[in-house]
Amino acid sequence: MSSSTPSSGRRTSSSAASSLSKRPLDPITRTALRYTISPREYELLHQYLISRAPERVQKQTPNPPRYEKITRSTSAAGDHNAASLRAVLRVFVAAYTGLKGWEIVLGKLAGRRGVVAPPKPAGLRHRNARIALSLSTILLFHRLLHRFFRRLRTSLLESSADPFRARNPTIALLLTSKYTPALGAALAGSCLGISPADQLRMTIAIYVFSRSLEFGYNALEEGRYIWTNGKPKWFGSWLIMPFACGQLLHAFVLDRDCFPESYGKFILQRSPEYIQLRPTGYPAGKPWPSTFDIVDALASLSSLKWPASVSPILFPDLKAVLPPALAKVSSITSPAHPGIKHTSCAVLHPSDPNCTRTYLKYFASAFPSVVKFFTLIYGAFALLAYKALLKTPLPFLNRLSARILRISVFITGAIGTSWGSICLFNHILPRTFLPTQRWFLGGFLGGLWAFVARQKERGNFLYSLRVSIDSLWKVGRKRGWWKGVKNGDVLVFVASLALMNVVYEARAGAVKGAVVVKGMELMRGTSNETNGSEEVAAGEGSTQTKKEV
Repeated sequence: MSSSTPSSGRRTSSSAASSLSKRPLDPITRTALRYTISPREYELLHQYLISRAPERVQKQTPNPPRYEKITRSTSAAGDHNAASLRAVLRVFVAAYTGLKGWEIVLGKLAGRRGVVAPPKPAGLRHRNARIALSLSTILLFHRLLHRFFRRLRTSLLESSADPFRARNPTIALLLTSKYTPALGAALAGSCLGISPADQLRMTIAIYVFSRSLEFGYNALEEGRYIWTNGKPKWFGSWLIMPFACGQLLHAFVLDRDCFPESYGKFILQRSPEYIQLRPTGYPAGKPWPSTFDIVDALASLSSLKWPASVSPILFPDLKAVLPPALAKVSSITSPAHPGIKHTSCAVLHPSDPNCTRTYLKYFASAFPSVVKFFTLIYGAFALLAYKALLKTPLPFLNRLSARILRISVFITGAIGTSWGSICLFNHILPRTFLPTQRWFLGGFLGGLWAFVARQKERGNFLYSLRVSIDSLWKVGRKRGWWKGVKNGDVLVFVASLALMNVVYEARAGAVKGAVVVKGMELMRGTSNETNGSEEVAAGEGSTQTKKEV
């Protein structure tokens, strides 16, 4: 008769759990693990989660070395394919979850405001899933095509491919170029067509287009293809703003349906002295024009070639003081100062006939609110760099304050000059000279204030450029300047992706931004997770000396 002690029982259960964790896994489970989590990620998971779990859980889960042995493939290509599929699945899940969550948040906010969301059009069903599928397939095919063309180029550079290169010199020259993998992989951008043809798809295409042009310019500048004698100090990305502001102001006044609504609200909320709000104490029963009614009246004035002002105070017997198109702003223009000569001045600053004084008063009233707005925005982002703040608080705050002041002066000056230019042009130009094109000229003058904020605001300038490109495209289609090409945004995306790939291949340093660089590594499969397997897989079978053609 044998007796068992508690310690022997624990040893027995421990050995059983250990043997259970060391049992060979079936192929399906092993494949599922390989395509779900990488050994490096499992090591982090084991370090921060499993190692803190109950002892029973720790004994039933393999340690990191055993997990790596279990999920290891027999070839480098297998490891690369597994890493690619892991990345694709994660992109799909992250994109779908983010879009769905954002949709739910917007629905909740709309419900609180009492706004009923319209039913989705039939063409936009499963929109979130299609967008997520589009992004994930772009990643998958970009990796596969880039790897395929790299291996093809490697094979064609071997001495065994001499007969093929001799028979097909042109094709060989194309396939053995160092830019062939970059250009071939860009064909994956055609998968953007899976996404619904809506504003988001166009925004993605415009974003990649603008960044590719930016990186292309960086490459030309670094390679000394331009500015061989040094770039002038005045030249910079701030020069984008005069053209972008000119186009945006023209579209805001004359084609507001082709202008981003949030951009317009931002302008109108920071236009004191020029946009007349309902006065305090004004009778509730009397109508008062809205901010957009005032903008529409200015658009009508430009179409009417800026007529002169006729004051009803001086000439009360005149029945038709304003054209019918300006009837909505009669409550602003009727009591306007009799000394005002131009109807546009009566609409913009009815109580003061001096345009210069109004311009200066605008700066005094608008600048504090603009500073407050950007202090909140930039201050919130500055908290992300709290380590630098704690290390050198005074220099950090000085740099932050200077940046806030520069961007505030730029925004205040741009908005005020755009409105004030209406008065300027009416005083120095014949009223029939460029009546509607003045809006572009006024915005151009306002955009010149970007020179003040030319340092560290390149991202904001490029954002305005993207908004302007989107607006210009819509205005052109509306006015018949050009016709849209079916899936034209997809073609732009493919071409932009090709340019970005070529720049990254030729001069990787020209691609700026940690997020963009990480994205390029993810697209090519050259991140830390797959770098080693990719290099081995790309060079499989290459044992002979390569010859550049």
